[in-house]
Amino acid sequence: MKRILTIAGSDSGGGAGIQADLRTIALLGGFGMSVITALTAQNTLGVQDVYPISPEFIEKQIDSVITDIGVDAVKTGMLANAQVIKVVARKTKEYRIEKLIVDPVMIAKGGETLLSKDAIGTLIEELIPLAFLITPNLHEASVICRNPVENLDEMREAAKDIYQKGAKNVLIKGGHLQGRSIDILFDGKSFFEYDSERVHTENTHGTGCVYSAALTFEIAKGNHIHQAVKNAKEFVTSAIRNSLPLGGGHGPVNPYGVFSKEIQRYHVVSQVK
Repeated sequence: MKRILTIAGSDSGGGAGIQADLRTIALLGGFGMSVITALTAQNTLGVQDVYPISPEFIEKQIDSVITDIGVDAVKTGMLANAQVIKVVARKTKEYRIEKLIVDPVMIAKGGETLLSKDAIGTLIEELIPLAFLITPNLHEASVICRNPVENLDEMREAAKDIYQKGAKNVLIKGGHLQGRSIDILFDGKSFFEYDSERVHTENTHGTGCVYSAALTFEIAKGNHIHQAVKNAKEFVTSAIRNSLPLGGGHGPVNPYGVFSKEIQRYHVVSQVK
């Protein structure tokens, strides 16, 4: 069983963050562990408050997990500020973590800021060069590159720019494009496009977390980066298709949906037999 560590914030509403990561990892068959970087008072309507965890305690959490259980891959989500990014970068080098997947979480679904502005430079200088894969959406890619990223050509240019900042692989997510949802992967040599249907729903909370957690699991298994993205893209599309209309705002995606249907099918087949 692959050991996956997620370093991210807690979502009290359960739709994103640590909760979504661990749910996804478990459903896919991995063993999930967590380092919590911040507590949020959050629901489908937005983020009401954030309580950051001290960098010192974040460091203790990382040490506690890795020195005993170990890891096969690590993913990051909400890192909140520059001090936390520095801790994660230092520990990545100390423990020689090669499979680091960076989801550069900056803005919540409701528009609240989840990464301080002064931390952007630290992310670019200290964490991106350590990333095996980084997974920005269009807004995050625009911030990192300091240029608008709004179409496929700009996505390709952004991917090259971020690759030059040190990431081994760059996946620009096109969920906010008009029309079909197209993601673009750049591995330093070639571009690869991953196309999926546009699922029309307001319930998309946690999409990025589920996607990056699935990617981390696929990479931990040893899948080639191209196959890992293909598998994770199919998984998150299914989670969106089976999303849940909970609360009064953006409900969560549902990674369990595809498994639920398989379980129901199994019970039907068993009864028929």
